[in-house]
Amino acid sequence: MIIKETGFEGLVEMYPKIIEDERGFFFEAYNEEAFRKAGIQYDFVQDNQSFSIKGVVRGLHMQLAPFSQAKFVKVMTGKVCDVAVDMRPASKTFGKVYKCILDSKINNALLVPEGFAHGFSALEDAVFYYKCSNFYHKPSETGIIWNDKTLNIDWEVENPIVSEKDAILPTFEEFLEKYEIAY
Repeated sequence: MIIKETGFEGLVEMYPKIIEDERGFFFEAYNEEAFRKAGIQYDFVQDNQSFSIKGVVRGLHMQLAPFSQAKFVKVMTGKVCDVAVDMRPASKTFGKVYKCILDSKINNALLVPEGFAHGFSALEDAVFYYKCSNFYHKPSETGIIWNDKTLNIDWEVENPIVSEKDAILPTFEEFLEKYEIAY
């Protein structure tokens, strides 16, 4: 597996070695030993999967400590614009946005550390899959509104389809005023 540094501590893109022949292809989507050798020390305890039609924006979501989650994310079918926002106050990239395209044709993935708000937009109909390092905990669930003016994220979709829940998330500034976060 090729691991690409992003300039954000702990946030890495991953590209598997794909073995192809006339029958199709094979690759290791996850290998705990390879992760450990690369310094990735998460124990993943929950796997989630969603389907989104083209134009859907999901996020930006996170859980507050001590229930924060690292996420290993990829698409099974389709293509998404994946977005991670560093919400770790002590980080040199605090408040910065990282974007990449996750594409089922190349089977790349993104490891999102604890302390990041995360979301994606479906550039095509897409099945999105992610492993989490902590269980879902509704009382610690929060996030940042997808169209926050401070973050100014280009989700790369026209006429975004957003859930009612995501449409009422706080702005980046409101989030900072409301929560004292420490990672």
